[in-house]
Amino acid sequence: MNGLSDVRLTLHSQELVAGQDRGMRAANTRNAPSGLGRWGLFWHRLRTRKALLELSPEQLRDVGLSREQAREEGLKPFWQL
Repeated sequence: MNGLSDVRLTLHSQELVAGQDRGMRAANTRNAPSGLGRWGLFWHRLRTRKALLELSPEQLRDVGLSREQAREEGLKPFWQL
């Protein structure tokens, strides 16, 4: 490879890493409805985590979670991601 290609690859990899960082921040709120403020997001988390605790074994299997995973997520405080 010539020097120009190496520079392009380096810049491209840096752009990918920066995009992944932005994607992780977006992933933290990806299941919440858009336009929610902080308190709206907290209420959304509280309701969905409580609902997760009430799912049947068949529903958990459809979602791809075990009872332990659902319980762990469902018992998290609403302010934690």
